[in-house]
Amino acid sequence: MKSDTPKKRSILKPSTKNQAQGKVREVKGKVKETAGRIRNDPDMEAEGSVERAKGFVQKKAGQIGKVFGQ
Repeated sequence: MKSDTPKKRSILKPSTKNQAQGKVREVKGKVKETAGRIRNDPDMEAEGSVERAKGFVQKKAGQIGKVFGQ
């Protein structure tokens, strides 16, 4: 049975989506890193640092994709 509702399509290009998700991940990492520093929790601080780095890489991948038109 077919549904009358159209499929939800992404408005953003994959490169733009990567940039946005990367920035969100960077911010989340920075918050976690700062919280770890405040709570004197080196594990949380390290997790935040890794999260921030992953976000940076994802954001850069989106920028590169934009250059190549993806």
